[in-house]
Amino acid sequence: MATDAADETISFDDFLAVDIRVGRVLEAQPLEGARKPAIRMRVDFGPEIGERKTSAQVTDHYTPEDLVGRQVIAVVNFPPKQIGRFMSQCLVLGLPDADGKVVLLSPDQPVPLGGRMH
Repeated sequence: MATDAADETISFDDFLAVDIRVGRVLEAQPLEGARKPAIRMRVDFGPEIGERKTSAQVTDHYTPEDLVGRQVIAVVNFPPKQIGRFMSQCLVLGLPDADGKVVLLSPDQPVPLGGRMH
């Protein structure tokens, strides 16, 4: 019998171990050499975390120009991950739309950079 992910439980301490913060996209450009179209970004998470690089397959809904200045939500405590020739330092979060294309998570009002989700 297959289990539904919604049926799996974790402890609150497990949840707290994932450091999810808000940042602002400072720079965005196409990720050259990517197998699937992607955008690389430089995101500012405020003075405590600083700037991190990431890439995301979000070209169906966003252009690099759309992303600059936008607040995004990201996991900042995963280890860096090599993506082709690019080293990603955080994971920007999104959800699939009805067609499976990524829509980024972001606060519905401006919040201070580096704010931790809780």
